[in-house]
Amino acid sequence: MSAEPATETAQRLKLSEVFLSLQGEARSAGLPTVFVRLTGCPLRCRYCDTAYAFYGGQWADIDAIVAQVRAYGVPNVCVTGGEPLAQKRCITLLDKLLEAGLTVSLETSGAIDIGPVDVRVSRVVDIKTPDSGESTQNLWSNMALLTAHDQLKFVICSEQDYLWAKAQLVEHGLSARCEVLFSPSYGQIAPRQLAEWIIADRLPVRFQMQLHKQLWGEEQGR
Repeated sequence: MSAEPATETAQRLKLSEVFLSLQGEARSAGLPTVFVRLTGCPLRCRYCDTAYAFYGGQWADIDAIVAQVRAYGVPNVCVTGGEPLAQKRCITLLDKLLEAGLTVSLETSGAIDIGPVDVRVSRVVDIKTPDSGESTQNLWSNMALLTAHDQLKFVICSEQDYLWAKAQLVEHGLSARCEVLFSPSYGQIAPRQLAEWIIADRLPVRFQMQLHKQLWGEEQGR
């Protein structure tokens, strides 16, 4: 990520895009939602579908971002990346979106402390499985910070991933902390196969597929 101009203050963020779509995942799937995609991510997951947000982007004033979100006229906004928490001023953005009366969610990798995030934000934490290539980056101390308002997501790439995720579910008592989502990695595992495993094991998780990819494939800004 390029350096911020020295003349700027703590009210700017590096922004990749802002767009209106349907939420494709988690509890609010199917709802019209404004997505604010911040630039940059310290992880390199093998299945990442937003690598274009690793670099580039434009500096944007946080108040201008909030105004742009409000102009779409829908109550739901999702701050995503990349890894949005890699920019510390993301917390300011989340606070100002809440102050604007919006329903706010945050998609985060789980590799960065979620403690500073207001608990009114629905924090969707993506636990990295072995086949993501980034499972050593999981910050397990985040689990103690979760509330019923939050959600955990596992992107399952293989049977190995499924067995690993099932073990974490038990070891950390995850389903007692918040809703847990198991999602098949797009193009890597048959959704039906994952569904069958969940049913056979009676897992207390929600099966989900990425609605936006069913509708628009890999199209950017969807």
